[in-house]
Amino acid sequence: MKAIYVSLLAAAGVLSAGAVQAQDAEALAKQKNCLACHAVDKKVVGPSYKDVAKKYTAKDEPMLAAKVIKGGKGSWGEIPMPPNPSVTPDEANKLVKWILSLK
Repeated sequence: MKAIYVSLLAAAGVLSAGAVQAQDAEALAKQKNCLACHAVDKKVVGPSYKDVAKKYTAKDEPMLAAKVIKGGKGSWGEIPMPPNPSVTPDEANKLVKWILSLK
């Protein structure tokens, strides 16, 4: 019985840590003005993050992180994504991992 209780507590800790990381990444997206053009579940100027997560996989993380910083065009239509040089490579990786987790 004690082992089950400990296992449940450990699982709850892992789940709450994941929720905190997601909140941190969403706060970072707000701070870096990503949400001016994107939303989690609907197209704004750019695609929704859920649509991005459907299109790409973990193997695309380096390319996507580079696009977060340098910008890009052509993947989602004619409107280009402007560069965001205020985003560090570490922040870009964190944002991309969060976005891809939204599947």
